[in-house]
Amino acid sequence: MSYRPDEIEALVRKVVNQVMGEQPSSTFTAATGGKRPLIDADLIHQLPPNSTYAVPPNALITPLARQTALERHIRLEEGGAGQPAPVTSKPAIAIGADHGGFTLKETLKKMLATTHADYEVVDCGTHSTDSVDYPDFAYAVAQLVATERAWRGIVIDGAGIGSCMAANKVPGVRAAMCYDQATAVNSREHNNANVLTLGAGLIGPNLAQQIVQTWLATDFGGDRHARRVDKIMAIEKRFYK
Repeated sequence: MSYRPDEIEALVRKVVNQVMGEQPSSTFTAATGGKRPLIDADLIHQLPPNSTYAVPPNALITPLARQTALERHIRLEEGGAGQPAPVTSKPAIAIGADHGGFTLKETLKKMLATTHADYEVVDCGTHSTDSVDYPDFAYAVAQLVATERAWRGIVIDGAGIGSCMAANKVPGVRAAMCYDQATAVNSREHNNANVLTLGAGLIGPNLAQQIVQTWLATDFGGDRHARRVDKIMAIEKRFYK
């Protein structure tokens, strides 16, 4: 059984309405002169990466369109009554932990809110001490960093080792487990680490805060270190083509 283009469009709009919790498709008219513009993934693919798209007032944005925009680093500027929505330009620091690192994560969040108020802290979970699997949270943080939705990432588990391994499986991530300020400096100056992992069972909250502050404040050394980091990334590219 085949459908005419207008029938396919009507079906798509009906599904979008149901997903987005909007009124029945009768509130729409055809795309030419329609009352409710539909922003879909095809439209997002036509936009240049790393751009901003002003969403028309009263438009519907499909879930796939939002995901596509995130992947292509396109900011959807939404507004009401024709006015642009307020947009935050704060860079993000992603943080996550398993049950063993939950308490330390909460401590570090409070510290970051004070010492790094110019950054948005994105909590990737977990949100309690109930048992969970650390790779899930290491991946969540690493993915935000790898897709440039976060400037840096921090992951905490019991020892910091497993989360480091998991995060480093994400292309583009250079995760380093640090246990003192010296390793924090080295991981940034020499290795340009963009994800920090900590072992809550190995270090106390005071040392953890010192490590995080040092790690965030230390710049990459460049020069000969840049050449070596490029070689690290070249190894990765051999397996992710």
